[in-house]
Amino acid sequence: MTQATDAATSSPARGPRPGAALAIGSLGFFLITLDILIVNVALTRIGAELGGATAGKQWVIDGYTLLFASLLLFAGNLSDTIGAKRAIATGIGLFAITSAACAGAPTLGALIAARCVQGASAALMLPASMALIREAYPDPRRRARALGVWAVGGAVAGALGPLVGGLLTTVSWRLVFGINIPVCVAMLVLLLRVRRSPVRPSRFDWIGQLTAVVGLSALISCLIQGGAEGFGTPPVISDGLLAIVGLAAFVLVERRVRQPMMPLSLFGSVGMRIALLVGFSFMVANFGTVFLVSLFVQQHLGLSPLVAGLLVFPTAIFSVVGNLASGPITVRFGTRIPVVAGMVCMAVGVLGMFAVAPLNAAPAVTSLLVLTGAGGSVAMPSVTGIVLASVPQELSGTASAVFNTFRQVGGAVAIAVFGALIADPARFVQGMQVSLLIAAALLVAAAIAGLRIRPLPAAR
Repeated sequence: MTQATDAATSSPARGPRPGAALAIGSLGFFLITLDILIVNVALTRIGAELGGATAGKQWVIDGYTLLFASLLLFAGNLSDTIGAKRAIATGIGLFAITSAACAGAPTLGALIAARCVQGASAALMLPASMALIREAYPDPRRRARALGVWAVGGAVAGALGPLVGGLLTTVSWRLVFGINIPVCVAMLVLLLRVRRSPVRPSRFDWIGQLTAVVGLSALISCLIQGGAEGFGTPPVISDGLLAIVGLAAFVLVERRVRQPMMPLSLFGSVGMRIALLVGFSFMVANFGTVFLVSLFVQQHLGLSPLVAGLLVFPTAIFSVVGNLASGPITVRFGTRIPVVAGMVCMAVGVLGMFAVAPLNAAPAVTSLLVLTGAGGSVAMPSVTGIVLASVPQELSGTASAVFNTFRQVGGAVAIAVFGALIADPARFVQGMQVSLLIAAALLVAAAIAGLRIRPLPAAR
């Protein structure tokens, strides 16, 4: 693994290979998304073998997303500093190692610890994958098409994740992690065909990174443990106070440090601010509904993981189609229409699930996921293009890290809050409905904000 990684980071290709860069970026996004969605289906079997109540299942998901979100800013800075190619090679190698550790975890605590490190390796990959695409496709319109293909990686993971997760879990839940290893090897081989990335030497913002990890970790812990133990307990109150202090300290540090990991100047762009809101809302609705529906089908209705995967599978097919269509739609109509239409479509799907949840009919609930999957898949590539077009190329890694930090925080918060609302089995459906209303409100706000999106700029 080390030799392959070293070769991948030290051997430049003979010429630009945009196709190889796009393939690696898409596979990276595939893995990152797969390891959230595929685990959702396996949660019930993991709990049965390793123990743990709802809070333990939440940590299997949020241990990954928490470190992912916390380290994305650092990873974006690292991508700009050492080059996207070297950063993604490091992330791929670490992802393979931690996947093996997850597959062999003897206890729930060991699995959660391995998932945390796996989330850190995913953080290394994501900004670097977007930066590689930015380097390979400098023209914004060609990049819009490329980002549509890149997003297919996540959509394919959405298609395969629940179904493959259900199939593998019928044999052993441990296989849902082992499947990552051959994909990582293929990515390292492809990386040999990508040219060396430019670098932008800078100092790391260690204080900012520390306060970000402390603040976000305390926030997620407060939400998860509050749902399990009550928000009035001393440990939960302490976590809440630590979250406020940590996040406030982070903002203060970023205002004062000479080379911040999250330059506050990035928020000066209207497009960037809209993209952050849309990305956050999308992840709350997307990851939140997948989490809810997986537990609704298995834990509340008592169906098998395989049946759960089969019920969700059609949704992901529409997501793949939406991602492929997003690039041409953006080029033809601009970025505003796919973003607004996508958010509205997601909101309709979420509100539909709210209406039919009391019927306890799995097909009725899962069929409405088609609207959330299709809407989000049309919108997100356009939003990603807005982020990359809002900053100069040398800051593309940092900007994509900020964007994806907001996305992943949205996903982590959704799992924590929604998990707290459904923690009581006797009130599962009521908690699910409240969760869906929260998601719908955010989607409507994102759609309204999307009306302010400006036309796609010309090539820089």
